Amino acid sequence: MTLDEFLSRTPDCMMAEIVATKGSTPRETGAFMLVSENVIFGTIGGGNLELEAIQHARTLLKDSANPGRIEVVLGPETGQCCGGRVTVGFKLVDLRLAQELKDSHAARIKDQPQVVLYGAGHVGRALANALLDLPFRLSVVETRADELRLLSPRIPSRLTAIPEQTIAAIAPGGAVVILTHDHALDFLIAMEALKRKDLAYVGMIGSETKRGVLANWLRRHDQPDDLIERLVLPIGGRTVKDKRPEVIAALVAAELVETLLGD
Repeated sequence: MTLDEFLSRTPDCMMAEIVATKGSTPRETGAFMLVSENVIFGTIGGGNLELEAIQHARTLLKDSANPGRIEVVLGPETGQCCGGRVTVGFKLVDLRLAQELKDSHAARIKDQPQVVLYGAGHVGRALANALLDLPFRLSVVETRADELRLLSPRIPSRLTAIPEQTIAAIAPGGAVVILTHDHALDFLIAMEALKRKDLAYVGMIGSETKRGVLANWLRRHDQPDDLIERLVLPIGGRTVKDKRPEVIAALVAAELVETLLGD
């Protein structure tokens, strides 16, 4: 469920927000969750900290005249061992706060790294599903309408006969993952993506043999020999040999998280 969906379906709710932290804590200042009588959106870190916040928020829903704050020490008395201290503030979600939350959420999405998957076959769909709820601006580009119809309706997609021409529109710092059904098409997309030195990640499904074939292909197309050095191929690392789409998707998702969200 998205934030907009939650707010439209559950207009009566409280916001529980971490307003101060000290020491080791499961979430950072600014993390929040929305609590209605029966449903929760988001998390402030789980455990007894979150349970206490949920209970307090639901009590306030019955009488929100003075929402106030609670302070939780994450030690033995709360059944947690982080050792830190968290202050949680509470606000009734009125129309103004709901709009502020929507605007803030939209701004955060705009700042998220862009990830474009080229190909919606078995691995492409599995990877799209794995990335769907991660903090990326995800989209899928395909030449085959039938494959796009198998994607979740929540995943933005584009049907085009010339996918390599869409590379130029990807935001700097974004990622390209190439998973099409056609090696020649893979190579065209890879060449355009690798020319973009401002992309954080360019990966392609395949083997070391495919990497060698691509290197020769790029040379024949008058590209510098070092262009391919920026290409991640194979994607998902070399440790796990399992080739099931869902396993590959999990490995590549981890690779993208580390590359795009790491310090």
